[in-house]
Amino acid sequence: MKRLCSVLLLFAVIASGCSKGTSAGINTVDQHQPTNGIVIESNNMPKEMPSDFDFMVRYGYSEINKNEINTFLDTATKDLVMNGTASAKIAFTTEEMRSIYEKMREINIMGTKNLKPAAIGCERTPYGEDSWEVSINGESKTFTWTEKYCELTKDAKQLLELRQFIHQIVAGKEAYQKLPEAEGGYD
Repeated sequence: MKRLCSVLLLFAVIASGCSKGTSAGINTVDQHQPTNGIVIESNNMPKEMPSDFDFMVRYGYSEINKNEINTFLDTATKDLVMNGTASAKIAFTTEEMRSIYEKMREINIMGTKNLKPAAIGCERTPYGEDSWEVSINGESKTFTWTEKYCELTKDAKQLLELRQFIHQIVAGKEAYQKLPEAEGGYD
């Protein structure tokens, strides 16, 4: 199976005609460095956080994505399950935004993401699902990933960790702590 994946990956690289500086954002690697057949995608995100950096993430169970953290509007919405939702005005400090941006840069959030497992052997219920919108330097990217399948891809795991990191910051905010507690649960 690994050999087949390597052959398919090599074919994809040859077929796409990738070379340094292509619009696909994929760079070739120094010929003297072994790559083991792995194509390395360049990270075009600026090292310094741009002034127009914003993001929104909606998350929850199944297709009920009632939780939301939105820096475009400086709000956070909490799923109260049986009692709807509650929102609060929440703005991140510059340092918090920088730390979030750095984590996004580490995982190259604006790059290509593999969010669906190759082998879908089973499904679970309930399952978490996230929808993202990220805006950096006038470019926006939207994507969704799900925990519906029993295995998460590496990219999905990174996004889950990122969302949990962001949620921890929000959960520490006084305005969020004043929101009512959720009642009930999802089956």
